[in-house]
Amino acid sequence: MISPSRTAGVAARAPSKTRAAGVSILSNSLLIALKLVAGAITGSVAVITEAVHSSIDLIASIIAYFSVRKADEPADAGHPYGHAKIENLSAAIQGMLILVGAGIIVFESTRRLVDPPEVHSIGFGIGVIAFSAVVNLAVSTYLYRQAGISESPALEGDAAHLRTDAATSLGVLVALVLVEVTGLQILDPITALIVAVAIVGAGGRILARSSRVLVDEALPADELEAVRETLAKYATAEVAGYHKLRARRAGSRRYVDLHLQFAEGTTLRRAHELTHELQGAIALRLRDADVLIHLEPEKEPTEHVSGER
Repeated sequence: MISPSRTAGVAARAPSKTRAAGVSILSNSLLIALKLVAGAITGSVAVITEAVHSSIDLIASIIAYFSVRKADEPADAGHPYGHAKIENLSAAIQGMLILVGAGIIVFESTRRLVDPPEVHSIGFGIGVIAFSAVVNLAVSTYLYRQAGISESPALEGDAAHLRTDAATSLGVLVALVLVEVTGLQILDPITALIVAVAIVGAGGRILARSSRVLVDEALPADELEAVRETLAKYATAEVAGYHKLRARRAGSRRYVDLHLQFAEGTTLRRAHELTHELQGAIALRLRDADVLIHLEPEKEPTEHVSGER
């Protein structure tokens, strides 16, 4: 069995992933301070829930920061497949943190519905929340771009946090404007409850995506088809067929393994050369693919490389 390591380029992307997570930590720390001040001055439960949401985001950003650093460490004796799944675990924790934050917001908002607080200095609160929405939108866009470049689940989860925070901030902004215009204080906790619903949706999506990877769900159909198309190009007199094709993902890496059958008379040296060529071809179609191929003699009946069994 042959399994070449394809770590070239991974280390080069690590600093950019770490830097992106660091930017998220800094922005969240700033916004938490601003929102707490705004919440104390205005007395708005919606603003306070935004501070809670940003606190959850900060925890998620810290988790993402350490997970992307750990995930890029090379395989060792205790982790022979590497540490890539730490990113998926990080994303799952982020999803759970979002749900916890939503629960806190629901509890506090329900309590304030019974006795709506008097909201003061609304103009200051509007300014802080508007600034928060702009910052979170900008940082989340940056994180999504970095997540796309590095295919990092941890950064993608962090970006989803901040994008949700930006959306909920806009909701709170509208609520504060309505309270200022209409004088209806109850709009403040009602908006907070709507924010909580949006947060639950975001948390559920992140948790579902990360869980599918953690339980070794197969790669998407288009990626598996790319592997089959590559195998089909090696339909020669020497390569008789393949079977037991399996593929999964961990962090930003893909793991593909299969049994490749060679026709009678093919030398071990030639089979070895063809296997390496095929591994390289699959790795070109699937980014960061670790391809493991088991060599077998041709069996009867023979399955051609255009299909599998």
